[in-house]
Amino acid sequence: MEKELGKLKKNETTEIIIRVDEYKGKKGLTIREFVTSEKYTGFTKAGTRISPENFFSFREMINSIDSKEFMENPEILDSKPKKEKKPKKEAKSESVSKEENGPSEEELAQE
Repeated sequence: MEKELGKLKKNETTEIIIRVDEYKGKKGLTIREFVTSEKYTGFTKAGTRISPENFFSFREMINSIDSKEFMENPEILDSKPKKEKKPKKEAKSESVSKEENGPSEEELAQE
């Protein structure tokens, strides 16, 4: 059982990978560096593992952080991470008339 939650780029050759995984039969949250270089590609010893017993305390600590306290540029907080766009659903059947759907958002904006 392994679920990658995300990656943060540390530098040109290193990413921090956050995942829920199992080690020696025990589940946990792993935060570890992953290096890609000519000499070695893989996880390093740098990182930590949060046990299920400590996870909720860890999450409370993270959620209690006021990010403005350690940010040099608080305006960065206004920008949210970009999410991948999901493909749009197919348009409704053409047999449904405009009158049944009502005006589009574009038509409302023009009024």
